[in-house]
Amino acid sequence: MRTYRVIVGKRPVAALAGIVALVTGAVVGLAAPAVADDDGETHRIFATREGLVGKHTANGHKITKRDHFVALPSRRALSAEGSGAFSVRVCRADSTRCEYAPVWDVGPWNTTDDYWSATRHAARDLPKGTPQASAAYRLGHNGGRDLFDRKVTNPAGIDLADGTFRQGLGLRHNAWIDVTYLWQGSARTGIVVTDGRTLNVRTGPSASHARAGLAANTARVPLLCHDRGQMITGSRGTTNLWYKIGAGNWVSDAYLNTGTGAAVAPAC
Repeated sequence: MRTYRVIVGKRPVAALAGIVALVTGAVVGLAAPAVADDDGETHRIFATREGLVGKHTANGHKITKRDHFVALPSRRALSAEGSGAFSVRVCRADSTRCEYAPVWDVGPWNTTDDYWSATRHAARDLPKGTPQASAAYRLGHNGGRDLFDRKVTNPAGIDLADGTFRQGLGLRHNAWIDVTYLWQGSARTGIVVTDGRTLNVRTGPSASHARAGLAANTARVPLLCHDRGQMITGSRGTTNLWYKIGAGNWVSDAYLNTGTGAAVAPAC
């Protein structure tokens, strides 16, 4: 995954900065587009904690304590309950922890803002990768209001379920994070299959490697390349096959449904 960042001068004229942001998305603090090799584009997005334990998501899932999923502000990326057809990689801004999670809810703020799409269906005057709520909060887009005409009080473009927020990324406060929209990638994918618990993501192909984060049950993860490592017994059998699913992120094939027990990605 290659990330490109645009640096803005230290003292830009405010009006000019706003124009540049609306045209390019290059103002510091707004999402700057990134180009990925084969696992989808990555954008830096402000994340908030969803909470709402006991309520139901847009796909009918009943939210539980320490749940693992995310919400994006368009139904065009909503997975069915129990499915990870639309999944994301969310990482702390310092890249120390990541989680792979399905998109099971719609929000925050808007419900038609597919800002990750090259053919976005709302707020078309904004650049790809910039949530409308972020532009409203930071630049006064739409008079500082969302697409429901509500005053925007934070620049959030993604909601994280409590488990993803706290256990997955170790966050204690709302924060800017890096979000990769995995369905956009060209890599083969595998579906995480557990008994409902999360799967530890490791820094290398063995359980002795440090934990780099989590992968939620049902999440669809990119299989970037493979290696042979520690023999693991999991929900899908026993194997020494491991897949790299992100930078410094590995999971055992023993917990992946790939349609075969053979390697389906090139050797690392």
